[in-house]
Amino acid sequence: MITTQAQAQSLADKDFIRYSRQIFLPEVGEAGQLQLKQTHVLIVGLGGLGQLAAQYLACAGVGRLTLVDGDRVELSNLPRQLLFSEDDIGHHKAHIAKLKLAVLAQGCEIDAVAEHLTLESANAVFLNLLAHSKETRLVLDCTDNLAARHCINRLCIEHNLPLVSASIAAFNGQLFAVDQQRFPQGGCYHCIFPSNTRAPQNCSSQGVLGPSVGVMASMQALLAMQLLLLATPPTSATQQTGNQSFEETSQPIASTRALLGRFWRFDAKSLQWHSAALTRDPECEVCGLKPSSLMQSTTAASFKSVPNRGLL
Repeated sequence: MITTQAQAQSLADKDFIRYSRQIFLPEVGEAGQLQLKQTHVLIVGLGGLGQLAAQYLACAGVGRLTLVDGDRVELSNLPRQLLFSEDDIGHHKAHIAKLKLAVLAQGCEIDAVAEHLTLESANAVFLNLLAHSKETRLVLDCTDNLAARHCINRLCIEHNLPLVSASIAAFNGQLFAVDQQRFPQGGCYHCIFPSNTRAPQNCSSQGVLGPSVGVMASMQALLAMQLLLLATPPTSATQQTGNQSFEETSQPIASTRALLGRFWRFDAKSLQWHSAALTRDPECEVCGLKPSSLMQSTTAASFKSVPNRGLL
């Protein structure tokens, strides 16, 4: 991993033992583990995807998580949202997840936002994410409705934040990452699914098997970790804009070209993966060559009412 002044420190003995299986990987090492400690991940949606991805990232040594979900635990969640139990029914997912993750990963700082995504709450959440200038930042979209996904995508483009998006309905899973700084030619969520796209499928109407949700959540967390390990922590030059830079390491965990600009589809029936290259739509109103005022106005319009319902 990239060696910085902050990473010149050493892990405590207890942490070295805890994360030893990761540290033994030459692509991670002690420097990489210290780098994970300096990261801040925003997870929107704590359904089947978000609650599992949060567990993986917190237990892997990510330094800070912000968890956003206004839903409360329901009985129908329990077969695939294994962080929750019957005792949690009726309580806010964000609060319960924070309490349980604090026990699983005591070294991870966790913020909980038990609200549905709105213009006001989204702006506040992203400002909080950008406030910690010394942290490498990344966003996970674990929602299950197009309105929320488009709003998250727009804010990530506006603030130049990397985004990892996953979804699954019935037996069809999707995964991709957006990063306008590292690979702008890969486009964004709006390039793949324009705002007028109709998506009749979601887990509430089509159903879903718990293990298939777990596959997508695990892959989403894995993709996020690899991007975080490839990131160079922000310097004084990048703190002004809230952006972060990326460099290839001497022993890269993966090529960024293999992680960005790809769209993966998972067929849970045949257990097969398919991938395709992503390209930016030059006419995209979010990341294309459109005036920024258009993006800002459509962002505000899209955020007027975005119930964060129907999460996996």
